[in-house]
Amino acid sequence: MYKENQDLNIAIVDEPLGLFPKEVAIKPFLKWAGGKTQLLGELHKYIPNNFNKYIEPFIGGGAMFFSLNPNESIISDSNEELIITYRQVKEAVDSVIGHLEMFEHDEEFYYSIRSLNPTDLEYSYRAARLIYLNKTCFNGLYRVNKKGQFNVPYGKGNGSFLNKDVLRNASEFLQDTKIINGDYLAVLNEFAAEGDFIFLDPPYYPVGKYSDFKRYTKEFFYHEDQVKLKKEVDRLVNIGCKVVLTNSDHEVILDLYSDYKIDVIETRRMISSNSKTRTGKDIIVVGGYV
Repeated sequence: MYKENQDLNIAIVDEPLGLFPKEVAIKPFLKWAGGKTQLLGELHKYIPNNFNKYIEPFIGGGAMFFSLNPNESIISDSNEELIITYRQVKEAVDSVIGHLEMFEHDEEFYYSIRSLNPTDLEYSYRAARLIYLNKTCFNGLYRVNKKGQFNVPYGKGNGSFLNKDVLRNASEFLQDTKIINGDYLAVLNEFAAEGDFIFLDPPYYPVGKYSDFKRYTKEFFYHEDQVKLKKEVDRLVNIGCKVVLTNSDHEVILDLYSDYKIDVIETRRMISSNSKTRTGKDIIVVGGYV
């Protein structure tokens, strides 16, 4: 169980999802469920003064990554569509933009694009498809079924799904970044070294009715996976890495990381359609240098 004498701090974050602080280097080009935009003010408190590589192996929308300006960075994810999109924005942003210019913010068009099998599409069109679905689906939620098929309904909003400046800025930002599709353990075992700054934003431990909102690949992240992740954090700290991890405020997670500094942050969830249920708590775990 959670140890009451743990070094625990509590802060409240009342900043709505989607509001990007002025100090953010550039704006992410995806709105990702569980994204860390609203936590940046707290997370930035733990950015080391000096580090070698920056590694983020659960990249998602990349709010933390895009808020930094590391000299050398590695981002990765097990979501193949997401990584293809990052690579295409990096390498072929004009082609991605060209496809998006032909898309329509229309419910019938949305479902026609959603029904496409991404493996039948060339890469820049696959990237445009993901960006379009992300911007026009319900609450920006990326969710797939057990077959890996995107199954989020149309969002019925009227916002723009194409921001050329944001995409081109992201492309420039990504030029010196290594982008990998793979399991986080394999990536960290191959690339993490002493002096690196590692930011870990895994699928959260479930805490309520809407706890499965971060199921953005067809694989689940079970209790045993959280235990494996904790062991990897220990390994990273032991080899001299500087580690920051986020997760849900659950007694299992608090107990797992009871030997580390933990901050509890009240946040606003943007997945539930009922605003009264859009509250929760995240934790920030810090190891290796605090």
